[in-house]
Parts: sequence; structure tokens; C-alpha cells
Amino acid sequence: MTEPASALTIVPPAAPLVGRVVLPGSKSITNRMLLIAALARGTSRLTGALKSDDTIHMAAALRQLGVTVEEPDATSFVVTASGTLHPSAEPLFLGNAGTAMRFLTAAAATIRGTTVLDGDAHMRKRPIAPLVAALKTMGVAAEAPTGCPPVRIVGTGIAGGRVVVDAGLSSQYVSALLIAAACANEAVEIALAGGNIGARGYIDLTLTAMATFGSTVAPTGDSGWRVAPTGYRAADAMVEPDASAATYLWAAEVLTGGAIDIGLSPERFSQPDAKAQALIAAFPNMPAVIDGAQMQDAIPTLAVLAAFNNQPVRFTGIANLRVKECDRTRALCTELNRIRSGLAEEQGDDLLVHGDPALAGQTLATSIETYSDHRIAMAFALAGLKISGIRILDPGCVAKTYPGYWDALRSLGVALLA
Repeated sequence: MTEPASALTIVPPAAPLVGRVVLPGSKSITNRMLLIAALARGTSRLTGALKSDDTIHMAAALRQLGVTVEEPDATSFVVTASGTLHPSAEPLFLGNAGTAMRFLTAAAATIRGTTVLDGDAHMRKRPIAPLVAALKTMGVAAEAPTGCPPVRIVGTGIAGGRVVVDAGLSSQYVSALLIAAACANEAVEIALAGGNIGARGYIDLTLTAMATFGSTVAPTGDSGWRVAPTGYRAADAMVEPDASAATYLWAAEVLTGGAIDIGLSPERFSQPDAKAQALIAAFPNMPAVIDGAQMQDAIPTLAVLAAFNNQPVRFTGIANLRVKECDRTRALCTELNRIRSGLAEEQGDDLLVHGDPALAGQTLATSIETYSDHRIAMAFALAGLKISGIRILDPGCVAKTYPGYWDALRSLGVALLA
């Protein structure tokens, strides 16, 4: 893989992008399966998995907790565990990996001992208080004094019972509790406070991963689950390609009139971001209002695409974007307006993008600040397919979930200038 420079300038291609790209494995599924395999007794083999910053942080943390995690090739993990995680004398450093932080915070309650979980400066701004509060109601000694990491858990096991969690900021709080609950002493009932949730489709990913490793979960109404204390059994599993990564290639295809084969049709993805393909396919006549609540990681892709749409697009249901790797709503608005003043505006928690097809073909020298956010970098590279002068700062941040992104664009014929 070619190492990215400190900045890359995208050269708009002179012809439609045509070719085949092998997608990385799903980050969401890889990190779920890594943890669940670590909680199982025996040896599990994960194939088609993602190797990126987020999954590397998860694997490293699991090794600290006494799990054997081997990497026989570029897309596989072999996880051998006793079914019990062990205390680590050193804090678990998780970078800015939100799934690893949230999932391991709940899993730490099963460890008999003290676990400290920390991350980088960006992670220390990402809220975790609702998950900590839910664990406390279950009798777990948990604290996060700032409401964000670092988190300290003094585990004695999970007794069981009922827990109510506020998942308005992130569905990952629910997924974290679901995964850990299978290792409780008694059944655990999980209910949503107010019934609100971030992206329900990601809970379905969690339930599917749990079932693969032998857990039993039953729904209780529209917003609750009962998790049986089955623990997990080792299993071999294939990780689905990453749907969020696919959105960039679907968008590149429609922007250039190309044909990019990613090896999987949209309807075969189980990840919620795959629903964005229907909206992308409608370009340049995307709908006037897009509810992003159930495909949040696809919003940066759609927002940049909307800049070239035939009419304005309002993005709603995206309040949670403010607590991702960065405030993505603010970042999208700021960088779109850096390309051309007035191109986007924040209206409360909505984002309004004023589509202008005439942007295509212009030269607008613009350095895009990426805020150490992989999705901002990858999405704004799409603008460079139609506008000359788009320069992506800190392009290496894509390593968080898609280390091969720039090489994928090159393979399709896109010139990138350092």
C-alpha cells in the first residue's frame, strides 16, 4: 500500500471511472466479532476481516486482556480464548475507535478486577456517560468523570436483571450492553429510555454477530431485548465487505458516469449504510429531504454529492453526527463553504446543501481540513473528481477504516498529486 503524503490533490479524471475494487471488510462487523470471539471458549476464525486502525486497537486491547489474537493473513484473525477476560495492569488505549471503546467498556464489567479504558484527544471528547450510567444501575462500579473517556470499571461480573439505557446519542451503547449481557450470571433485559435510538440497523448487526457465536436474544416489544446468560461458543465467520466504504465508490461511479464493480450488489449488504445506494443512484436528482438517522456514516458521502445535485438537499435526523470522530455536521458545512461560500448551512441540527451542477468543471483551489476524520477525507475526495484544485489535508487519516482508499482511486485511474 502506498503511504499517503501530508496532503493530496485530486486531479479530476478525463474519462468515466471503470474497474473493479475489492472492498475492505466491515469495521462494524469485524470489531463486534473480535470481541465476541474473545468472550467465547475455544478458537474462532474470522475471514474477510478489516485490518485498520480501529480493528488494530481492538485486537491489541484483547491481547492485553489475555486473549490470543493471531493474524495469519491480511484479512483474517484467529482468536483463541478461555471464555473469560483477565485484568490488564495497563490502561487499554483505543485511539479514536468508538466501537472498541463502547464495547469494551461494557465487557470490562465481566472482568474481575479494574480496567481503565482511554483514547486519544478526539476520543476524550466523545460521550460515554449514558453507557456508564446504565452499567451503574446494574451494580457495576463505573466512572467517567468528564462524561467522556477515560473510563474506569471495577468489574465483579454482571449479575443480571433489567437495565434502561439512553441510546439517543449512539446505538453502540445498546450493542455494548447486548454483547456483555450474554456473559451475565442471569438473564438481562435491556430497554431503551424513551424508545429513541441512533441507528437501529447497527443493533441488528450486533444481534446477528451474537447469534453466530451461540447467544440467545429475544425481543421484548419494539424497544427492548432479553439476553439469555448463554455465554458464547467459538465459531468461524466471514465478515461482510464494508457498506460505508462502498458509498464512496457508488458516488464516484455516478459523478463520473462510470462503472465500478465492488463485487456485491447493494441489496446483499446487511449494514444500514447500504440504503444510501438508492439515494446515490437518484443523482443528480436526489430528494429534497434525506433522513440520515439510519445511515449516519453515509451522510458525508451524500452531502458532498449533494453539492452537485440539481436542487438543494436538506439532511435531517443527523444530530448524532456532532459526536462522531468530529462534529461532522459542522465539518461538512465548513468545508463545503470553503469550496464556495454559501454552498451549505447549518439549520439547528440539520444540514442544508445548496446543490449547484455548475460547480463541475470549475477550478476552485481549496485545501480541505479533515479534522483527523476518515469520512471527511474520503467524502471530500469525491468533490475532487469534478472540481480542479481540491487538496485533502492529512490523507493518512483514512487508515482508521479504509487504509487502501487512495490506492483504490488510483487503480480506477484517478491521479493524486502529493
